[in-house]
Amino acid sequence: MSPRHTLQVRAAVLSHYGEVAKPLGLNPQSMLRKVGLTPRMLASPTALIPFKSALTLLEISANESGCDTFGLHLAEARLLSDFGPISLLLTHQPSMRMALQTIVQYRHLLNEALAMHIEDVGKTTLIREEIISDSPSGTQQSTDMAVGVLMLIFRAILGQNWKPQAVHFTHSANRDLQVHRRIFGCPLRFDSDFNGVVCLKADMDRSMVRADAAMASYAQSFIEAMPKHGQSSVVQDVRRSVYLLLPMGRASVEQIASGLGVNVRTLQRRLDESGVSFSDVLNEVRCELAQRYIIHTSYSMGRVAEQLGYSNLSSFTRWFISQFDCPPTMMRERSQ
Repeated sequence: MSPRHTLQVRAAVLSHYGEVAKPLGLNPQSMLRKVGLTPRMLASPTALIPFKSALTLLEISANESGCDTFGLHLAEARLLSDFGPISLLLTHQPSMRMALQTIVQYRHLLNEALAMHIEDVGKTTLIREEIISDSPSGTQQSTDMAVGVLMLIFRAILGQNWKPQAVHFTHSANRDLQVHRRIFGCPLRFDSDFNGVVCLKADMDRSMVRADAAMASYAQSFIEAMPKHGQSSVVQDVRRSVYLLLPMGRASVEQIASGLGVNVRTLQRRLDESGVSFSDVLNEVRCELAQRYIIHTSYSMGRVAEQLGYSNLSSFTRWFISQFDCPPTMMRERSQ
C-alpha cells in the first residue's frame, strides 16, 4: 500500500452547511463536533480541513435528518462566488470546455478530492466525476453534491435554462426523485458506470460572448500569486487518474503517464522517490473501489469485476480474497 496522506480540502466545500442542516432538524454545531470540526474552522472558505471529516459530515447528516438528498440540497444552496477568486476566471473563459479545464488546473483551490475526466464521444461529451476516498461510510452525498455543483457551473456560464442530455450516478435511485428532477431537469441514469454529466459537444465549445480576455488574465495573475500549499503530490495525481480510468479499462501506467504529461520512466522515478510503486497505487485504489461497489452499489459481482479490470469473475474473487480474507459475496452480506 502507498503511504497514507491526510487529504485536505478548502472549507468552502461545506459552504452553506448550516443553512441546509437547520431546516432539516439538525444542530450544525453538534454535527460538526461529531467529525472533529468547529464553526471557526469553516469561517474562512480558503482554510484547509480534513476531507474525510467533510465527507463523513455529509453522510451522517443525510442519515440523521432522513434526507437522502442532503448533498443535492447543499449544491443547490451554493453560489458561484463561493469559489472565491477562481469564479471570476471561470466566467471569463472563452468556452465551457476551457472553464472545466480551469477547474482541473486549479483543483487545489477548490476540491483536491474530486477527480474530473472530460471525453468526447461522437456529438456528445462525457464529464466524469469521482470522489477520491476510502471512507467506509460511502460517498453518495459528496458525489451528489459534486454533480450538483457541476450543474451550477454549467448554468452560470451557459445560462440558467441550460440542460444536459443526461446525468449519471453509480448509486441506486433515491426513494423520491423530486429534488433530482428539479435541479437537473433531464433524464436521470442510476446504477450507472460513472458519476457525471452527458452534454452536447457543441455546448462545450460554444463561444462565450461575455468572456473578457483581459479580466481572465487579471484573475489568473491574482490566483497564481496565491500561496501554493495544498497542491497535489505525484501519488495523489496517480490515485486520481486510476480512480477515473480503472472503470474505463484504461488504468495502465502508459495511459496515466501520458495523461499527466510525462513519460513512463519519469513517472515511475517520481513514484519511487515517494516510496511507492505504480502497482501499489493501482492495487490500493482497486481495494477502495471494490469495497465501494460491493457495499454501496447494487452492481452484480460480475459487473464489479469488470469495473475493476478483471475479465472473469474467478480471477477477481481470488484477488479479493487475497486482499480481504473473505469472498466479495460475504462482504456484501455482512454490510447488509
